[in-house]
Amino acid sequence: MRDGPSRGLGLFDHHRHRRRRRDRNDAYARPAAGREKKLKPLGVAVVDSRGALRVYAEEDGNPIMRSKIASGKAFGSVAFGSGSRRLHQIGVERPHMAAALIELAGGAFVPVPGGVLVRDKGGALLGAVGVSGDKSDNDEAAAVAGIEAAGFVAETGG
Repeated sequence: MRDGPSRGLGLFDHHRHRRRRRDRNDAYARPAAGREKKLKPLGVAVVDSRGALRVYAEEDGNPIMRSKIASGKAFGSVAFGSGSRRLHQIGVERPHMAAALIELAGGAFVPVPGGVLVRDKGGALLGAVGVSGDKSDNDEAAAVAGIEAAGFVAETGG
């Protein structure tokens, strides 16, 4: 497994002194959950509440674009304030609106399921997780499993 920026999960900055090791390991637990369900190799991006990439991890066998897709799902969720399932619904219902949002974001988000907001138990936005590699519904399920395993609340936008 390869990973990107290694400063810990930025979406947990306020807990960094207590949770850094566990949170970093949780990024690796998400692809592991996908293996248990026999999903294709997954890539997982974690962004903070500003949309900045904090961690990227992927299993071997992923194509080169996987990191951009996973990051785009996570970034779009934070930028729009909803899980990427809602962005997908907008794309289906109003393709012109989805195209405008993608253009405004400089092409930086991917409006398909698999981007999930991360909230604390009080409802505060901490960031988002984007998963890519299998069918979008499976990507979303893997993101939700990882978020909940870490003790946070997942919001899919559905």
